[in-house]
Amino acid sequence: MSKNLRDPHIWQPATQRVRGGLARSLNCETSEALYLTSGYTYESAEQAAARMAGEEPGFVYTRYGNPTVRMLEERLALLEGAPTARVTGSGMSAIASVLLASCEAGDRVVAAKALFGACRWIVGTLLPRYNIETELVDGRDLKAWKKALSNPAKIVLIESPSNPLLEAVDIEAVSKLCRETGAKLVVDNVFATPILQKPMQLGADISVYSATKHMDGQGRVLAGAIIGQTDWIEDNIDQFLKQTGPSVSPFNAWVILKGLETLELRLHQMVKNAKAVATGLMEHPAVAKVYYPGHPSHPQYDIHSKQMSSGGSLIAISVKGKRTEAFRVLNSLQIIDISNNLGDAKSLACHPASTTHRTLTDEEREDISLDDSWIRVSIGLEDPIDLLADLNNALDKL
Repeated sequence: MSKNLRDPHIWQPATQRVRGGLARSLNCETSEALYLTSGYTYESAEQAAARMAGEEPGFVYTRYGNPTVRMLEERLALLEGAPTARVTGSGMSAIASVLLASCEAGDRVVAAKALFGACRWIVGTLLPRYNIETELVDGRDLKAWKKALSNPAKIVLIESPSNPLLEAVDIEAVSKLCRETGAKLVVDNVFATPILQKPMQLGADISVYSATKHMDGQGRVLAGAIIGQTDWIEDNIDQFLKQTGPSVSPFNAWVILKGLETLELRLHQMVKNAKAVATGLMEHPAVAKVYYPGHPSHPQYDIHSKQMSSGGSLIAISVKGKRTEAFRVLNSLQIIDISNNLGDAKSLACHPASTTHRTLTDEEREDISLDDSWIRVSIGLEDPIDLLADLNNALDKL
């Protein structure tokens, strides 16, 4: 019996990345149409009223929805294997929207300590202003999770691999604890991407992304994504996005759509390059530690291997020394650029303690073992021989 190949849910992932969500206009364009419009017209006042009331399908205002944006949302949901998705203007707006839209005064949020600096600020500074209780735990310690979740929470937020030292959180184990207490588990999956790790298949309720990173992959635009169950998205996220307006531009959504077409091809080469570079750096005399999720030397290699299909494109390097030595290495790079972005076709490196995590106090950085010796490297599509030579030359300066 022949299959109904018009159903995108039965397509293979590669087909979904190229054709998922595609909705051609009457012009039958090959590429996804780019709808650069802020508003829409109606055939009658009655139709306008019906659209605004949700009684008739259709778009009413691009802050609420847009055909190009909707194509991206449908494609992302297919890639994640989830019912639905919403796209926002940036990764941080996606995370902030999830936390602020689903919590109110008196609720409780538990998060792993190892978070991106802006996420730590939201959890530690912003949410308490609204009388939302927060607690940070060592994400690697299941006993700490059990203790923290013995007191019911509304939301649990984790990154795995974490930014910047690539710690692993056992998503499946934490998700079981969340279900026992009724908490929703939110996983920032940006380092792994939906190609290498699917949090919802491991028990997570919501995946969030900075689509700015690997999904665009070429340093062009900002976007974020929230992916989860339809009822939860509609009950918690939709009105928040409509009324507060952290919307993505249709152009940015279109760029991400085109980036998704080559995401897996790019990512597999980046992973191959990252593994070669990480392995090559481990014997350099100026290197104290190298953390790479896909190498057996990683302290949580077993958990990463259980959750991820490969090690990703990020490497964390601790040089022998402190800030002066780390800066000397960065300033000596000739191919790799100094940048706090990641997931790009071009390899990028930064000093997290003074950039992405600069708002953390000395004690908070110490709490996640982030001292001034660490350099985070996002490996791109250059030849790994050149990348390793560039890093080795810079390390030789020490």
